[in-house]
Amino acid sequence: MHFSTKAIHVGQKPDPTTGAITPPIYMTSTYVQESPGQTKGYDYTRAGNPNFTNLEDTLASLENGKYATVFASGLSAITALISTLKKGSKVLGGDDLYGGTYRLFNNVFKQFGVEFITIDTQDLDAVKQSFKLKPDFIYIESPTNPLLRISDISAISELAKKQGVLSVVDNTFASPYFQNPLILGADVVLHSSTKYLGGHSDVIGGVVVTNNLQLKKKLDFARKSIGLNPSPFDVWLISRGVKTLEVRMQKHEKNAFAIAKFLQKHPKVKNVFYPGLPEHVNYNIAKKQMKGFGGIVSVEFDLNIKQTKQLISSFKIFSLAESLGGVESLVDHPASMTHASIPKSEREKVGLKDGLVRFSVGIEDEKDLINDIDSAFKS
Repeated sequence: MHFSTKAIHVGQKPDPTTGAITPPIYMTSTYVQESPGQTKGYDYTRAGNPNFTNLEDTLASLENGKYATVFASGLSAITALISTLKKGSKVLGGDDLYGGTYRLFNNVFKQFGVEFITIDTQDLDAVKQSFKLKPDFIYIESPTNPLLRISDISAISELAKKQGVLSVVDNTFASPYFQNPLILGADVVLHSSTKYLGGHSDVIGGVVVTNNLQLKKKLDFARKSIGLNPSPFDVWLISRGVKTLEVRMQKHEKNAFAIAKFLQKHPKVKNVFYPGLPEHVNYNIAKKQMKGFGGIVSVEFDLNIKQTKQLISSFKIFSLAESLGGVESLVDHPASMTHASIPKSEREKVGLKDGLVRFSVGIEDEKDLINDIDSAFKS
C-alpha cells in the first residue's frame, strides 16, 4: 500500500455501528466494564482511547514501524522517552536542537540526574568518540531547527547499535512523507504532530514510533502514569490532518524551493539555509536519505538586527508567529522566540545568530509569497 492510501485508510475504518466514513470522536473519560477488570479494550482515557489507537495505527504505518504512542505534545513525547531513564543516565544530543528540547533536558531533567551532552552530530568522528561516555541514547534532529543541518542517520544508527545505544530521531521537519528514520536504521522516531502531521495550526500533539515492543509498553505506561495523554478531539484532528499530508508536503516543498531560490539572488540576503539547494553543506546526505527537502527555509539578511525585526514584522501574508508546518506561512525570529531559552553564547557557538530568520512556507500561491517578501523589502 502506498503512502497516500495508508494516510487515508490505515487506522481509519468506517464506524461499524453507523457506517460513518469518518470514525467518531470518543469524548469519554471512562468506559463501562462488563465485570470488574473485564473491559472491551479500554478502561480510562488517560491509558487509552479508540482515537489514540486509530492515529497510532496510521502513524506507525506511515513511518514503517510496528508501534506508536500518541502524546499531548512533542515535549510530552520526549518526556516519556526520558522517563525510561534513571538517575545517572547520559543522553547525547545534537548541538543545534529546538529550544524547547534543550530547555527540557537542561532546565528540568538535569536536576533529576539525567546528563545531557551536546555534540555536533554532523561530525561522525565526534559521535563515535562520544559513545565512550556510555550514553543511554543519542537524540538528533535532521533537519535541525532552525539551521536545517542534516545528520547521517544510517551511519549514526549503525554506530549506536554497535555500542548498545538507542538512536532517536526527531523527524518533525521532514515528516514521514520525506524521510523514514526507522528504515534508515534508527530505533525510535519522534514527531511534534502539532506541525506537519496536524498541518492546520489548530492542535498540539506528539508521537513516538518504534519497532521495540518493550519500549512501546514503557511509553504507554509513561502516558498513563505521568498524565501525558492528549485529548481525543485533538487526536481526531491530527487523524484528519494526516489524510492530506502527501499533497500538503508536495506544495510546501515546491513553495520553499521557489522562495529559497528567490532569496539566494536577493542583494539583501547573506545566507540561505535549505537542504534542497546544492550549495547546502549537507546536500549530498540530504539527497541520499530524504525523498524531499521540506517546507522550512532559514535566512540571514544583510541587515542589522533592528532592520531584520522591522522587515519580518511588515509581511502581509507571512504571519510573525512561533510554530511551523501549517497550511499558512509563518516567519519566526529564533533568537527571541523559539530558541530564546538557549543562552546566547550557546546559540552563537553553533551558528544560530541573532539575525537568523526562519520561514515556515505554507501552501499559498508561491507568487503571492514571493511578492510579500519583495514588497516588505521595498517598503
